[in-house]
Amino acid sequence: MGTAAGDGGRPLGTVAAEHKVNLTAQRPFSEALRTGLAETFFPDDPFRGFGSLPPAERAWGGLKYFVPALEWAPRYTLGKFKYDLLAGVTIASLAIPQGISYAKLANLPPIIGLYSSFVPPLLYAVFGSSNNLAVGTVAAASLLLASIIEAEVPREDNPELYLQIFYTAAFFTGVIQTALGVFRLGLIVDFLSRSTITGFMGGTAAIIILQQLKGMLGMKHFTSKTDIISVVRSIFLYRDEWRWQSAVLGVCFLLFLLLSKQLRKKRPNLFWVSAIAPFMVVIIGGIFAFLVKGNEHGIPIVGELKKGINPLSISQLTFTDKHVKTAVKAGFLSGILALAEGIAVGRSLALIKNEQIDGNKEMIAFGIMNIAGSCTSCYLTTGPFSKSAVNFHAGCRTPMSNVVMSVCIMLVLLFLAPLFKYTPLVALSSIIVVAMIGLIKVKEFLHLYRVDKFDFCICMGAFVGVVFFTMVIGLGASIGLSVIRALLHVARPTTCKLGSMAGGEIFCDVRHYPHARSIPNVLVLQLGSPIYFVNAGYLRERILRWVEDEESASKTDGQDLQYVILDLGGVSSIDNTGIGMLGEVHKSLDRKGITVALTNPRLEVTEKLVLSGFIRDKVGKEWVFLTVKDAITACRYGLQRSRGKEQSEV
Repeated sequence: MGTAAGDGGRPLGTVAAEHKVNLTAQRPFSEALRTGLAETFFPDDPFRGFGSLPPAERAWGGLKYFVPALEWAPRYTLGKFKYDLLAGVTIASLAIPQGISYAKLANLPPIIGLYSSFVPPLLYAVFGSSNNLAVGTVAAASLLLASIIEAEVPREDNPELYLQIFYTAAFFTGVIQTALGVFRLGLIVDFLSRSTITGFMGGTAAIIILQQLKGMLGMKHFTSKTDIISVVRSIFLYRDEWRWQSAVLGVCFLLFLLLSKQLRKKRPNLFWVSAIAPFMVVIIGGIFAFLVKGNEHGIPIVGELKKGINPLSISQLTFTDKHVKTAVKAGFLSGILALAEGIAVGRSLALIKNEQIDGNKEMIAFGIMNIAGSCTSCYLTTGPFSKSAVNFHAGCRTPMSNVVMSVCIMLVLLFLAPLFKYTPLVALSSIIVVAMIGLIKVKEFLHLYRVDKFDFCICMGAFVGVVFFTMVIGLGASIGLSVIRALLHVARPTTCKLGSMAGGEIFCDVRHYPHARSIPNVLVLQLGSPIYFVNAGYLRERILRWVEDEESASKTDGQDLQYVILDLGGVSSIDNTGIGMLGEVHKSLDRKGITVALTNPRLEVTEKLVLSGFIRDKVGKEWVFLTVKDAITACRYGLQRSRGKEQSEV
């Protein structure tokens, strides 16, 4: 029972029996392990309720979990299809120019961009859990892949091998993403914080915009490096290749695209205008280049596009020792980035509709579509924000919109692909520039600076690293800073002194609430993190420093510190080093004649403190309380008894 001990072991104060701390509850190791693993890998408990179902229904439920199409397809109606048809056609009109543009950004044949918008969306419609996500290639991952692969295999030297490594990288991306989803390791993606993604995408967008000056100026030669110094040097090194015709046409396209975006902001119901604007640029630019023979007058064009659907590329996957490391590196980095972007986009759009998506199911869906894509002449695909936002605003109801888009792309591949040969490269550059402008979130940078300076440093680490060095260095530096911050939170946890408010009913941090009153002769400390070997030494020194400061303050007021109460409500777990640290603190305070009390330890902590003998041999069960108020009551009663004894002796 939560009491305090007096002379002869008699209780100094009593607390109602229902307020006892349960010190007898102990779980078998197997149960504790199972609970820990479940909380780590299955925090959403996706199979809850399955245990009471018959075996057949349980199997069907499990199948529907891994194949979400089995959940929505039986309830699909013509009314939903009308919305999905409109959304699918709309995103298809965006997928065509984006597919060609991002393939050129990755230095791949333009037709590969169209192939990548045909097979992967079909698979996502079956295995994806988001009703709003539209599948396709993305600019950041395209440039990241190109920068890693071209450093090992320059495209000019061996374009066939360059393409094969792209396919192989997509294969490894799919394997990694599927494995992360199957083994519920989505927590790895959590290391890409919002600040990291914001800075990385902003830096990547800035570099991509500068690289598009090659197309805007009609240049034929350009650097394969991505840092700003190399890009700017390359622009002026080949200034004799500048073509005013491309520049003028590019400015016209830019103005048209920017005006369409402004129209969408002022008239949201006209979102479709900005959605089809890139497609209109491709059509108008192609017609113009055809009529004026642009390729002969300073306006380079895309060139031949083969008719026909995706050829199989499984035989082109290369696993030789010389190149497999490059493919794995490119696949892993771009895959994690693609996961972070796709899942973040899916969750943000689902939140607006009050829907839920499963991050682990999304990983499996992305993985399957990238494995299949690598075997059907596709490179990495995910859920790009621009296309998904258009899909959302177009009123999509289910993943069927991806199927509609895929069918539209199939028709283009079968019948219309050769017509896009006249598409001016400057049109593709204009489309990319306008898409990238929206990724440089200056307002978000300023918001981070106002709210959290360390988050701002993480963001700027990614931005500066990408712009001035390489994309890998920028991403690595930002993740490194994020990990350092997380480790600092673990190694240097917060502790605070509590004071009483509202007549002793509430106890709050005295720094946050300066008018909170200290309790005479009693120091209440709140520990707010797990106690591990990493932070045990720091916590010991910090607790003893609190005690020294409180002793000095008490002597100034003519009092002595006699009790230290440790509020363990925020301590979610403790290891053997942490238990040893508490023992050292207890020993140090005991030498000074200070009694230690514990309040509100959690089950995981209580189990270890009991099994280690810390409570039995050092603190004593009578000094473990459910609330700080109970502990204060016992301490006051102990003080009264002590003073009464002193007066009787006098």
